[in-house]
Formats: sequence, structure tokens, C-alpha cells
Amino acid sequence: MSRPQYPSAQRQEIVDDLFGHRVADPYRWLEDRQGEDTEKWLAEQDDLFHRTVDELPGRDALRRRLGELLAAGSVGSPVWRGERRFFTRRTAGQEHPVLYTVDPDGTERTLLDPMELDSAGTTTLDGWQPDKEGRRLAYRVSHGGDEESLLYVIDVATGDMVEGPIDRSRYSSTAWLPGGEAYYYVRRLPADGVPEGEDQYHRRVYLHRVGTDPETDDVLVFGEGMDKTNYYGVSVSRDGRWLTISSSQGTAPRNDLWIADLSASPPERPALRAVQEGVDAETGLYVGRDGRAYIFTDRDAPRSRLCVADPADPSFENWRDLLPQDPEAVLSDYAILDDLDRPILLAGWTRHAISEITVHDLATGERIGEVPMPGLGSIGGIIERPEGGHEAWFGYTDNVTPSSVMHYDARTGETTLWASAPGTVSVPEVEARQITYESYDGTEVRMLVLALPGASEPRPTILYGYGGFNVPLTPAYSAGILAWVESGGVYAIANLRGGSEEGEEWHRAGMRDKKQNVFDDFHAAAEKLRADGLASKLAISGGSNGGLLVGAALTQRPDLYDAVVCSAPLLDMVRYEKFGLGETWNDEYGTATDPAELTWLLSYSPYHHVSEGVAYPATLFTVFDSDTRVDPMHARKMCAALQHATSGDAPILLRNEAEVGHDARSVTRSIGLMVDTLSFMAARTGLVPSVTSGP
Repeated sequence: MSRPQYPSAQRQEIVDDLFGHRVADPYRWLEDRQGEDTEKWLAEQDDLFHRTVDELPGRDALRRRLGELLAAGSVGSPVWRGERRFFTRRTAGQEHPVLYTVDPDGTERTLLDPMELDSAGTTTLDGWQPDKEGRRLAYRVSHGGDEESLLYVIDVATGDMVEGPIDRSRYSSTAWLPGGEAYYYVRRLPADGVPEGEDQYHRRVYLHRVGTDPETDDVLVFGEGMDKTNYYGVSVSRDGRWLTISSSQGTAPRNDLWIADLSASPPERPALRAVQEGVDAETGLYVGRDGRAYIFTDRDAPRSRLCVADPADPSFENWRDLLPQDPEAVLSDYAILDDLDRPILLAGWTRHAISEITVHDLATGERIGEVPMPGLGSIGGIIERPEGGHEAWFGYTDNVTPSSVMHYDARTGETTLWASAPGTVSVPEVEARQITYESYDGTEVRMLVLALPGASEPRPTILYGYGGFNVPLTPAYSAGILAWVESGGVYAIANLRGGSEEGEEWHRAGMRDKKQNVFDDFHAAAEKLRADGLASKLAISGGSNGGLLVGAALTQRPDLYDAVVCSAPLLDMVRYEKFGLGETWNDEYGTATDPAELTWLLSYSPYHHVSEGVAYPATLFTVFDSDTRVDPMHARKMCAALQHATSGDAPILLRNEAEVGHDARSVTRSIGLMVDTLSFMAARTGLVPSVTSGP
């Protein structure tokens, strides 16, 4: 392939002096999405992208096969309110998961179908919460990918609208008081009430009474005078007595926590007392049916532990270990089953990214068994009935199993399939191996490698990673991965530092001044794939924080990679805090307003490490115009810089998509994105898509 003719992009003589560092920013004009020059540049990039990618081989086969694999659909775990349950399901013909309820008489009904709200498929269901009696349901939707959630309440029995929309409810939790007439929730202050450019911040906790005007009648409960980037979580115990409020500064891996006894103070003015303040740890508190406070924490336990205390005085000195920290597994979830002669606690764990569930005596924490698992995969949340019982439900998936729901009966000790994904799909046989390799500093890192059984020669390979924000990469069903492997490729997923696969210490070993560890882990994974004869040619892929990962990888080791797909990335780490939700991430990365932390950021910021005369690998940036988390300006600037600097013929392309955002999207949109990215990587690594249709 000859070198493409790239669109013209003016290079400005902009150099900032930051604490003695002269930082060039020649493409700052591309930060302005509405600018005439940016519009023209994007149109030309779009034309180049389609001319290069639309005719790549195998696209029709990929599109067909991806559609078949995604036709498996999905199903979510049930949420119970008495004998009524709520759950989501997506069938083969649906673009988005639909929220259903099952009445006590067994009648199943649709409650919310995003396609009925918007036939274009650009409306997404962001969250939902039934009241404690199951009579009303609060839900949040957003439009066009902007994630600017609008909050509504409907009557469950009739489906009639009760109230809404309440705007500025992005990332809001909803905590109902008994009776369904009032709830606590989180809402941002109006834009005209905060400094210019800070309208994405300044959240508060309010008490709202159903049917009243949120603008004039909501009661401010918490958050006044606190940090503008704070996120808040709020919950109310099943009996309505205990209110808990959590506060974290942005995405920092620590929080403050308060509790109030609503039987001793009014819900409008809860008398909050601190459970934890100013402590470098994450802690949550749930008051059980037995009256004990269950405290889930990584305080003095980076792999997490479960403690109990009296909710009337849950101070740290009163915590008692119920489940101590495990030396190898990370505690992820728990549930209480108490309608038994011997009440039990179920504990969910991940051991080197593989899920398991153990059974413990509720009073003492003594381990007395385990819950049989369908395979080596990942569980979703463990669900119990709010009023108690002997049953639990949990989601399950692995690399070849679409989402399903398992049921555990503590009286019999049996685990059975409760609900499977509704579609019928033929899945290829895949061999999964977990490989341990050494990073550059000698740290052992694990990587899951997926391929067709028995193949031994080097094959086109994709390496995927994330490495940040305490996010684990665990086994999951993926149409894109299966289509690649079925065509004869290898797909590898590296459990890099920065994630939570090995607990909070693993996370902190890949953040702030230690961010280079993440990139080193990734480079070492790539070298391992080549050294072991698995990869003939190697593509890398990552999105969001993973986009930063592959952006750093291609600038640090352009010789190591043959193709790069960089999606919704952060790439200008000097100015990232000025856009989107960037300021909420400075505990993860550091801030350019501090001279020492600016040095960390400049040491790897991909945009600032593009060098002229280097033959960079083929790179495809994928960005989404409605992304309000990570501004697409990062990819625009980086694309222009690479197109100017590269000395090679490998194409540098930008795929810009409108009316979608950072996260949820319709099935049709997902297939289109996967076809473009997979065909691009296939063409650059020599893979010939040869997928065969199943039934």
C-alpha cells in the first residue's frame, strides 16, 4: 500500500512554558469541534477513511458473522421486590436490552424499550431502580450518546409516567424511602449557578418527594461546600432506618462515608456521623436484615475484606473481620441467605481474573463450602431477595458463553441455569490459556490467550489491554474476539497493572508516577507473544484509558507493532483536564498544574512523543462526536501529528461517528464499528476473514 495523501493540517507555532518545560501544541486548533477548519479537516479524513477501509477484503463475511454471534442476545439477573421481579433481556432482533417485569402471577411485561422511546436507536437506558415495594420505578435515559441522563418515575402496574424528566442526573444513584413517595438522588447544580466550564461538576445529594417540583421543592441534604469533582453514592436500608452517603473525589480510589439513623432524625435533615473520613481506602456499608452493618473495605486489606459492626457506632475501632483478606483472591461481592437453619454468606472472588463463589457461616465467617461454577469465567453481582431467603442468582459469562443467569439453592447446594441468552448461536471451539510472563521490572503478569485448538504456527494476533482505574479484564463473551479467532487469528488479553485483577496494590502500581509500569507490562506481553511463536504479525487495540495505553505503545515502541486501533483515547496528557470529565481523573494520572506531576505526564503523553521521521505502524483512531467523557480532540490532534510525522507508508486514519458517545450503543452501530476495526487489523496482519455462518 502506497503512502496515502493526507488532508492538509496547519501546524501552529504554539509553545507553552509550563514550570520550565517548553511544550509544543501545533494542532491546538483541532480542539475546536465547531471550527470551520476542523469541519473541513474531518470531512477530508472521513473521505480518506472510507476510501481506505470500505473495500478491504472479508468485510461482508465479518458483518454477517458478527450479526450471528450477537444474535445470542443477553439476559440480566433478576431484581426482586416480593414476588415481583425485574430484569433486562435483548433478543436477536433487538438493538438494545429491554427492561421487563414479571408480575406475581407470572405475567411478563415490557416496562422500558429504548427503541420505543427512539426508533433511531440512539437512546440508551442508563440505570433503573424499583422502589422497595416494587410499585414504582425510577429510571434514567440519555440521547445521542451524551450520557446526560434524564430521570423519570413510572407506575409499574400500569406503565404510566408518574414524573419526569429531571435533568442533570448523570451518574445518579436513587435510594427510595419505604412507601415509594420519596427518594434520595444526586443531581448537578444548574450551569448558570457554577463557574463557566464547570457544569459537569458540582453534584449534590437531594431528597425528592414524588410529584413535587425538583427546582423549588427538593431538599439539599449533602454536598454543599465540598470538592466540585465529588461523586456521591446514596442508599437506604430495606427497613428505611439507615441512610448511607459515600463521597469520592473524582475517580480517586478512596472515599468518605457517613451513616444516619432516620428513626432518630428526619429524612430532610439526617444526623450524619462519619464511618470513614480522610482515609486512603474504599469502604461501603450495608445494614443487613439481622441489624448488623456489613462493611466491605480495602482498608488495611488491598484485596478487600468484609467486616461487621453495630450500625449505631460503626467506627473503625469497632470493625470485626467476618471475611479476612485472602492472600491470592480479590473479594468482589457477597450476599446473605438467612432462611436456613444455619444462615450463610456467599462471597464472590476473582482469583487471577477468574471468578469463584465460596460459602461461609454468617455468624462466624467460617468457610463451609463453595458454589459450583459452570466454567472458568466471570460472575455478575450475586443477588438475594431483599426480604431474605435461601436462594441467590448471579450472572455468568466466559469466552464462549453468552450472558446467562445461574440460580443457587442453599438448601440443596445445587447451582442450575436460571436463564440463558435468548438467541441460538453456533460458537467456535476455542482454546483459552492463561500465560504468566515477566514485565521489565520482574513483576509477574498474566495474559489470557485465545486461539483455535491445535494450531501451532505463528498467526495474526491482536493484543488488548486497559490497565487503569481498578478495572479488571475477566473472561467474557465477545462477538469480535470469536470472529477473529474463528478466522484463524490469536487474541490475547493482558491483565496489566492499573487494573484490579490482583487487588488495589495492583491498581496503584499502574497509576500516577507508576503509569509507565502499565506500558512496560504491555510491551512485555507483545514480546512474549512473538518470542513464543504465537504472533506472526501483531495488532494492538484499546479504548478510553486503553486508548492512552496503545497511544503510548505506538510512540514508545513503533517497531513492535504492525497495527493499532485506538478508540476514544486520552492522548494529550498535558491538557486532558480541560475537556470532558478530565478533571475527575487527576488522582489516577496526576495534574499538569503541579510541576512534579506534570513531569510524570510529559514522560509518556503520546501526543508529545510523536517524532518526525519515524515509520509508525498503521493506526486507526475511532472517535464519537457525542462523547462527553473523553473529548475526541485527543484523537484529532494525535492523528494530525502522526500523519505529519510518519516516514512510512502505513496509513494513519480517523473514523469519526456521530450521535454516539463513549459507552452504550445499538447492535447495528456496534457491528459497524467492529467490521471497520477488525477488517483494518486483518488487512495489516495478513488475516483473511474466513468465518463460516452458523445456524
